[in-house]
Amino acid sequence: MTFTLTLASGSEIRRHLLENAGLQIDVVRPRVDESALRHSLLAEQTPPRDIADTLAELKALRVSSKKPSALVLGCDQVLNLDGQLLSKPRSLEEARSQLLDMRGKRHDLLSAAVLCEAGKPVWRHVGVARMTTRTFSEDWLEGYLERNWPEIGESVGAYQLEAEGVRLFSRIEGDYFTVLGLPLLDLLSFLTLRGDLPT
Repeated sequence: MTFTLTLASGSEIRRHLLENAGLQIDVVRPRVDESALRHSLLAEQTPPRDIADTLAELKALRVSSKKPSALVLGCDQVLNLDGQLLSKPRSLEEARSQLLDMRGKRHDLLSAAVLCEAGKPVWRHVGVARMTTRTFSEDWLEGYLERNWPEIGESVGAYQLEAEGVRLFSRIEGDYFTVLGLPLLDLLSFLTLRGDLPT
């Protein structure tokens, strides 16, 4: 019988990463009010790592409760800039503001993944990538926004490393897949050790 992983996410890039790695994927979008939960966790001064992990777990649990026999993957990504949590920009103006705040600084991008089975977490991982943006000009930024909006509105920090967003950076420390929103190598290692994927 072919192993199928249920992805509790509407992210196209995560689905493509998993399919490109040879996995059969069933996508089920969880009904989760992420912004309300994130706001509540921030009010409780929850560390960014725990916010990403909590949101990823909630998504996986929500779908796992409806599909108890499936192995469900929930994911979330947060950007920590000097203790401030940045989310996906809701407007072109917000994208511009976020990128100007990040200019010439380092931020941490945290990508959480949680696997649930029968309504319980069975594995979790939070990957961290340290991203340093270059001191880009405002003229270049305006052109970047014009060329890449609204696509970058789907990405935390208003950049996609697999596209022109790579030009925002002078240094990246960490795993490429973590930057894209999924600690893929750690996930594949666990699925292989568990016997879901062949050795």
